[in-house]
Amino acid sequence: MSQRTWFITGISSGFGRRMAERLLDGGDRVTGTVRDVGSVKDLRDRHGDRLAVHRLDLTDGAEAITAVVDAAFHAAGRVDVVVNNAGYGLFGAAEELTDEQIVHQIDTNLLGSIRVVRAALPHLRAQGAGRILQISTYGGQATNPGAGVYNAAKWGVEGFMEATALDVAPFGIGVTIVEPGSAGTGFRTGGARLAEPLAAYDGTPAAMVRRIKDPSLPSVGDVDKMVAAMIASVDRPDAPRRLALGSDSYRYMHDALTSRVAELENGKETAFSTDLIPAG
Repeated sequence: MSQRTWFITGISSGFGRRMAERLLDGGDRVTGTVRDVGSVKDLRDRHGDRLAVHRLDLTDGAEAITAVVDAAFHAAGRVDVVVNNAGYGLFGAAEELTDEQIVHQIDTNLLGSIRVVRAALPHLRAQGAGRILQISTYGGQATNPGAGVYNAAKWGVEGFMEATALDVAPFGIGVTIVEPGSAGTGFRTGGARLAEPLAAYDGTPAAMVRRIKDPSLPSVGDVDKMVAAMIASVDRPDAPRRLALGSDSYRYMHDALTSRVAELENGKETAFSTDLIPAG
């Protein structure tokens, strides 16, 4: 297969780091973003000019994001795959979180991802081809107590990506939403942020998330297998709309979707009865 060029946000750790390593080892070119350029010095030393690195925080705003994306396309000449990976988890019951925490979570996980896609689309359209991978989570389809704002951001970005996939399909651009389950990426122990607990929630389901940084909590997914599946999805001629990774992801989403369909069916009679001309 010919060499490809990838643009990946957040390559200092987690899925982004493993993906960048695998792609570079395989001969592809990568442009990656990090908040601290020094965090990927080892990769730059090992791979030279096949790795370009830009400093970027997704909360820097649309102008900064667009400047980095434009620079990546202009330097590479062509970017085959855009991977929206950067983000973090914010956990706590709704009233435990501050407004500042909520705004930062939405600005990073939702608005940041939207801005990256909006910046990349003119270039992908001009190419007449390209693939977008949006790294989400099973939490983009299922919910957990204590994860309301994190779920809100992920449900929001999945809705945006699903609609955008319809918008850009005529231009030869494919979109895949990746929904991993638990994996040893450091997401929980390193990247997760917790609200200041309120005693009122002690012993309630929402208090479960207070243990999220516990290193003894098991993970189901194999990070390397998950990254391999993400990369392999790009080779498929038609972009899969969703890519569930991990048996826990599958089960959580299957249960949530099955429950939602059952609730919809239970309300069918009421739904139809509110038409201007009710169905006979």
